Amino acid sequence: MWWRREGIGRYLRAAAALAVAALAAGCFQPLYGERSPTGGPILRDQLSAVDVLQIDAPKGTDEARIAVEIRNALLYDFTGGGYAASPTHRLKVAISSTRASIIVDVNTSRPDIENYGINATYSLSEIATGKVVVTGQTFSRVSYDIPGQEQRFARLRGLRDAENRAAKVIADNIRSRLSSYFIAGT
Repeated sequence: MWWRREGIGRYLRAAAALAVAALAAGCFQPLYGERSPTGGPILRDQLSAVDVLQIDAPKGTDEARIAVEIRNALLYDFTGGGYAASPTHRLKVAISSTRASIIVDVNTSRPDIENYGINATYSLSEIATGKVVVTGQTFSRVSYDIPGQEQRFARLRGLRDAENRAAKVIADNIRSRLSSYFIAGT
């Protein structure tokens, strides 16, 4: 007899969990939806109104190329390749990069695997008031292999690919944080 009461209790708990899930289902809003449930502007319109400032980096360096890469990725992510709306917010980004040898060949003292990293700080401010509404930091660490000790150009190409991957991760992190601000206000 006791097994019948336990079976009924399980079904009641499962039914209660499903009822709570059904009630909470109406509380969620798709982040990148085409329509806003509240009738307000959709996220794409809000992001396209963000003016991304030039990222400061010493001219003619790898960091300057990475700064342009990050800015271009942000602009494309915000506008989807279309035209930008009249700016309501301004985004300022500052970056620094790091490079470290992870595995070094003991015979030649040349690296086999290296890590490349970007640290970025950013702030979003309203243009009308000048008030800073979002500040944050993000980072990206990517590794790359050096296929042969005498292949200098393969090492440079691996580094360039790692820089591009890290720049894309930084842009995605910033876009996600700003999307959260525009949707939830936090």
